[in-house]
Amino acid sequence: MTQSDFFLSDSDSLGRRRAPRKAPASDSSGTAAAGAEPYRIGFLLVPGFALMSYSCAMEPYRAANTLSGRELYRWKHVSPDGKPVAASNGVAIVPDQGLEAPLDVDDLFICAGGNPTLFNSAATLAWLRAQSRRGTRVGAVAGGPVILGRAGLLDGYRCTMHWEYIPAFRESFPSHAVTSARYEIDRNRCTSAGGTAAFDMMLSLISRRHGRELVSAISEWFLHTRLGLSPEPQRMSLRDRYGVSHGPLLNVLEHLEAAPEEVPSRHSLAASAGISVRQLERLFQSNLGCTIGQHTAGLRLERARMLLRQTSLSVLEVAIASGFNSAAHFSRAYRGRYGHPPRSERKQA
Repeated sequence: MTQSDFFLSDSDSLGRRRAPRKAPASDSSGTAAAGAEPYRIGFLLVPGFALMSYSCAMEPYRAANTLSGRELYRWKHVSPDGKPVAASNGVAIVPDQGLEAPLDVDDLFICAGGNPTLFNSAATLAWLRAQSRRGTRVGAVAGGPVILGRAGLLDGYRCTMHWEYIPAFRESFPSHAVTSARYEIDRNRCTSAGGTAAFDMMLSLISRRHGRELVSAISEWFLHTRLGLSPEPQRMSLRDRYGVSHGPLLNVLEHLEAAPEEVPSRHSLAASAGISVRQLERLFQSNLGCTIGQHTAGLRLERARMLLRQTSLSVLEVAIASGFNSAAHFSRAYRGRYGHPPRSERKQA
């Protein structure tokens, strides 16, 4: 995605007009014309949603109205039971309705956080599918894409989510095209990793309806001076995260992070970096304060912890998916790192 792609018109990006409402008239630039009806946005708030991700998704629309001097957007909120729903920090939002009726909106975004795999509301998943059949463009931020996937609404679509949820999602939905991009807009599905990535996704959507000038004004209003494009990575570079500048060591770290479930030998890692095993071990000790084996085990155990919390895989299946050759070895290593066995992790989650 290039900088110019960020500012495509709505019809260029989606290739269709949404039902049930007729799309507003557009001027010659492809942006919505003055006097058009407000575009309707809905937010489904799942208990424990991340307030920052919600704010980053919501505030660009409010700013669009304020800065344009027109009601370009109108929004409503939904909660699964129609009652006030608390964010992960305890702040509660009063919704406009529950799931007793459809929501008459053009776009609907699911906001979730914490561990979305624990949200098991069949009524909510059915309501989301019904909304999609009405022609609503459906999106999600942070942990929301996990819920969209469980509703069957990401089949055949490119999608993304917060990096913490990706390993478990790929285990549960191996055929889904999940990426590690900051956000993905694929036809009538919009998914974001959450946080400031939600802000960037909404700016992209606003730009496609109202043009670059308004988006630039919104960005500057929020002191957001650089537009984050979709292909940019969610996480910091390994150089910044570990404070490492040595090229061969960075190459090895990148290889280990890309596939933590693999168990490459020290010799193969050193050969890929073009240095000796002894030199590579010295680089790990001097830069990371650990051995190659300790670092690799840490990555595998972090992956295992996410799988235990976010999937229904057995302990043995988690062990194998994380690169351990036996449940006993996995259990000992897990207890040594986290102070309790793998089964207790799932109960705590």
